[in-house]
Amino acid sequence: MIHSPDDRVLTEQGLTAERGGRILAIACGALAHEILALKAVNGWDHLDLQCLPANLHLWPDRIPAAVEEAVKKRKDAYEAVYVLYADCGTGGQLLHKCKKLGVEMLEGPHCYSFFEGNVLFAEKAETEITAFYLTDFLVRQFDAFVWRPMGFDRHPELIPMMFGNYTKLVYQAQTDDPALDAKAADCAARLGLAYERRLTGYGDLETSLRRFAAT
Repeated sequence: MIHSPDDRVLTEQGLTAERGGRILAIACGALAHEILALKAVNGWDHLDLQCLPANLHLWPDRIPAAVEEAVKKRKDAYEAVYVLYADCGTGGQLLHKCKKLGVEMLEGPHCYSFFEGNVLFAEKAETEITAFYLTDFLVRQFDAFVWRPMGFDRHPELIPMMFGNYTKLVYQAQTDDPALDAKAADCAARLGLAYERRLTGYGDLETSLRRFAAT
């Protein structure tokens, strides 16, 4: 949901939507469901959300420019703007861009890390080098973001070539949803991987967003 900065919405602090008091989160579309859930449960009515296409992850080099365009277009209408992306394969370029723009972004290399918790994920990195991760979003969109882009629908013989070095699929569950659990298990079976489910919740995304919303 994207609100106009002209909306006269009162926040818990009694601030109006006239620039002061409103903040904007520019986020990856893959995080929309989680951010809106946190916004609703916490009553963050002063937080506006603008999502960029989730499929930018297919071309990580395009993320910094897309974020820059969004920030420049809307920054002057808000008290603060935050970028809800981790590095996401940009090789540090997104962090460099955000520093130039004077906006803060999420810490961590990718969403798998901040959902797990960046510290915990780093501790497991050496022992889980052969793990393939899915989030709620990627379970829902497995065919659109994994199966078809990798050509497995047309060439299933590619699966052992591309996933032969993986040993398990780890489903980092943001919600406790049996239907998503079953679908994630099916994804693992289709890839020929062992299956593990972890209820991570929102991890460091929630911690960071709570801090941003208190700005």
